[in-house]
Amino acid sequence: MKSTITGSISRHERARIVWRQIMKHKMLYLFILPCVVWLLVFCYYPMYGALLAFKDYNYNLGILGSPWVGLKNFREFVRSPEFWMVMKNTVIISGLKLLFGFPAPIILALLLNEVKARKFKRAVQTMSYLPNFVSWVVVVSLMTIIFTPYGGIVNNIRKGFGLDSIFFMGEKAYFYPMVVLSDIWKNAGWGSIIYLSALSGVSQELYEAAMVDGAGHLKCTWHITLPSIKGTIGIMFIFAVGGILNAGFDQVFLLQQPANTQISEILDTFVLKTGLNYGRFEYATAIGLFKSVFAFALMAITNKISDKFMEVSIW
Repeated sequence: MKSTITGSISRHERARIVWRQIMKHKMLYLFILPCVVWLLVFCYYPMYGALLAFKDYNYNLGILGSPWVGLKNFREFVRSPEFWMVMKNTVIISGLKLLFGFPAPIILALLLNEVKARKFKRAVQTMSYLPNFVSWVVVVSLMTIIFTPYGGIVNNIRKGFGLDSIFFMGEKAYFYPMVVLSDIWKNAGWGSIIYLSALSGVSQELYEAAMVDGAGHLKCTWHITLPSIKGTIGIMFIFAVGGILNAGFDQVFLLQQPANTQISEILDTFVLKTGLNYGRFEYATAIGLFKSVFAFALMAITNKISDKFMEVSIW
């Protein structure tokens, strides 16, 4: 009995200490309160809707009242003829972005790190950051204006050289290059911020010692710069692989044309069309949940491999 009272008193005291600490730093807690509310409302509350993936949804019965069907929706998706098409398209687009887009901010950061003229460096940094703040709607609209065969700049130049006009936005052969290049243009500058921050922590004494030994810029980059930011590169690569099924909904959806649907239909666009066009909300939810679980598995595998070979991991 005595030990029970002592334990309850100690818990009570701990609660009082925690509450005093909260009141002491109440302005800081009030400062982060909007972020916590946003996280709860837009990230945690929607998880309630994940139940749809395991239900045969009926409008009249609601989510909780609809009958359970277990993994029926998942099995239907895996066995459907669209499964391999959307998975292949998603992996190809994400893989190309990973192959060409992931090194882009690293290369840009390395190049900017070599620039000694501060004004020029700041100007280039600002210009490379700006595309990140432009929405994909605007970017695709600009691309349409530039590449249109009806008075577009690119096709006007081709006509000047006696070449035929090309409908770049509607041709299958140009879809993947347009997706990858526009993604690099929009995100490389913003992504370089992380690597520039990591590069600022590299000791200059290492470079000076290497130059005394006769090492040039390339050797310094290979043997000093890249190993120094290896941890940052590893963490960013894990996140990139974890999001490999996020091929970029806004960009791909806006670049889709009837002529390229066979190679541009990805998981995100397929989910949208399945849910809104056909009203199969439970089926669309199952696809989205499948994507999230698959992405988490990829992240866990990549994290394990990175921890083994690069000694970098997020857990």
